[in-house]
Amino acid sequence: MFTLVFPGQGSQQTGMGRFLFENFKIAQETFEEGSEALKQDMKQLCFEGSEADLALTENTQPALLLVSTATQRVLRNEFNVKVQSAAGHSIGEYAALVAAGVIRFDQAMQAVRTRGQAMQSAVPVGQGGMVAVLGLEPDQVETLCQYVVKNSGFGPLSAANFNSPGQIVISGSMKAINWLKDNFKPENIWAEAPKRAKLIPLSVSAPFHCEMMKPAEETMRVVLTGMEFNPSAFPIVQNFHAKFENDGAVLRENLIRQVSAPVRWTQSMETLKAAGHSQIIECGAGKVIQGLLKKIDGEFFKVMTTSSLEDIKTIEEFLKASSH
Repeated sequence: MFTLVFPGQGSQQTGMGRFLFENFKIAQETFEEGSEALKQDMKQLCFEGSEADLALTENTQPALLLVSTATQRVLRNEFNVKVQSAAGHSIGEYAALVAAGVIRFDQAMQAVRTRGQAMQSAVPVGQGGMVAVLGLEPDQVETLCQYVVKNSGFGPLSAANFNSPGQIVISGSMKAINWLKDNFKPENIWAEAPKRAKLIPLSVSAPFHCEMMKPAEETMRVVLTGMEFNPSAFPIVQNFHAKFENDGAVLRENLIRQVSAPVRWTQSMETLKAAGHSQIIECGAGKVIQGLLKKIDGEFFKVMTTSSLEDIKTIEEFLKASSH
């Protein structure tokens, strides 16, 4: 039994999903279904789109959902992969809900296109940003954000992604972030200054997962309330509270609130660990989640990726070996 995990923004790359399309009929059908849902040629976007095209949030989100869905359909229909649970990083949670039969794929594609547009238009370009903070504990990050808001007079600024131990992303006002970059002296903030605190500004188009996203959350409340949410075929660990959920109404509410709330990825993976779910397949573009899980608990989690035909063959061989 496997846990399927689905990547978020930052995993997109030109050519994503092409090998699936070229080798599996169900992947071709998924691309056609996704293109039809948006009245847009998703093959062209995923296979030939420039980095700049794919980086536009309203393109990134449907592209990731499409490739993730094509991947899990290939694994389950062609290789009979059995699923015991799932989780998705931010936009990846939509792919988890599609996999579990909670929401329809075509409706999910339309919803994430709207989500991308709403998140982009919630904050004018240049007014918000995100910064990866390395080497700090969650409570230290909270102290840092409060310190900046208090001393700069600008806000909001808060933790947006708990990605792995020592890697937390903060999100909020660009003025607050610029003040932080100019005035970051650990010894002024903590009595015992952390040894290796480091700030890395991220090239994102908006300040995701913070209160500046409230307008986008309101938009998604309207969109998702209009969609049917079925009970989940297997439990899903949700970003919003890092707990297992099966109930359609709860899954919907947490998906709505996820837009302006932090992604509790480290905590979500600890929930999987506590349940003994160690066999993970990262479904979709890239290997970002594999890297995060290595940092969270590389001993416990056994992660297989799906970025190439070789990756799929590795999974196939693993399944054959473990069925004897």
